[in-house]
Amino acid sequence: MDWNRVSGNWKQVKGAVKQQWGKLTDDDITQINGSQEKLEGIIQERYGIARDETRKQIDSWYQKPELAINTDDLRLPTICFGPLPPR
Repeated sequence: MDWNRVSGNWKQVKGAVKQQWGKLTDDDITQINGSQEKLEGIIQERYGIARDETRKQIDSWYQKPELAINTDDLRLPTICFGPLPPR
């Protein structure tokens, strides 16, 4: 999964972010609003770790299979008598 999917589905993902990095506050999550750079900066600040380590943690986290976002489930309902058209 690439970061664009995380960013575009931030409302669905932010709970997983708080679960992974428990020191982040609700205000932090709101401020991050899907921005990888802001997430990196706030994790560095809260945990006192280097930028490289922060990036490794984020990369490892958002590539976990359980975080996979099925964007088909996020589509608005459509009345359709056949398969949905490709994106």
